Amino acid sequence: MRFNGSETYVATDDLNLAVNASITLTRPLLIKGEPGTGKTKLAEEVARALGMPLYEWHIKSTTKAQQGLYEYDAVSRLRDSQLGDPKVQDISNYIVRGTLWQAFTADQPVVLLIDEIDKADIEFPNDLLRELDRMEFYVYETKELVRARHRPVVFITSNNEKELPDAFLRRCFFHYIRFPDKETMEKIVAVHFPDIKKTLLREALEAFFEVREVPGLKKKPSTSELLDWLKLLLAEDISPEALRSSDRRTIIPPLHGALLKNEQDVHLFERLVFMSRQAR
Repeated sequence: MRFNGSETYVATDDLNLAVNASITLTRPLLIKGEPGTGKTKLAEEVARALGMPLYEWHIKSTTKAQQGLYEYDAVSRLRDSQLGDPKVQDISNYIVRGTLWQAFTADQPVVLLIDEIDKADIEFPNDLLRELDRMEFYVYETKELVRARHRPVVFITSNNEKELPDAFLRRCFFHYIRFPDKETMEKIVAVHFPDIKKTLLREALEAFFEVREVPGLKKKPSTSELLDWLKLLLAEDISPEALRSSDRRTIIPPLHGALLKNEQDVHLFERLVFMSRQAR
């Protein structure tokens, strides 16, 4: 199994190398990078390219590690016992399988995505050390040991909101997705908008990267936001001339709401544009 990108996902050489190294080592691939740089999309594309089912576990601040394994629905069992339902005699009827259990017992190798692991409690990664290392866990209620039939290809994404424990990091292969340069970004855009005019793309990319370079931005626009912006530019038939200026600092990009996502950044950008106009 080797991944070399796909028709719908532009992967750099170092990213392809990281994916294939993770597969060779049979270790989870821990991916960090700015939000919107395609971390989650990578797992989807690897699954599609390798012809493997994808199991997704999207982590929230309230998610517990146990939920990925299984949960015992004691409330339903109590209710059924009060109603005299005979199935209460078999506790396995009240074991709800989590994403890891489903991935472990799949009939074929799968891709397992644990998305945004840093959203959960700091102990969350440590609580999964044994399960991800040995690919097995014990179900105490049924006295059953669940082992992976086929070791899944595991992707773990993080937005760097929290530091992850050293013991967890040691068990992963790590890769940081750097923000694409202009050349790579052109390839990414070409995948999504193959018919976009070169003049519009050139002016849009110039404006986009200059917005990213504005000092003091709370949230720099990402790849996904660039794609949204280009979609709007094409839908509204915005001309390249509308993006062009002898001094770009004196114009606000049209439809900039697709790029700047909070009022502080919008006000900052407007102030910088106003100051640049005053200085002329």
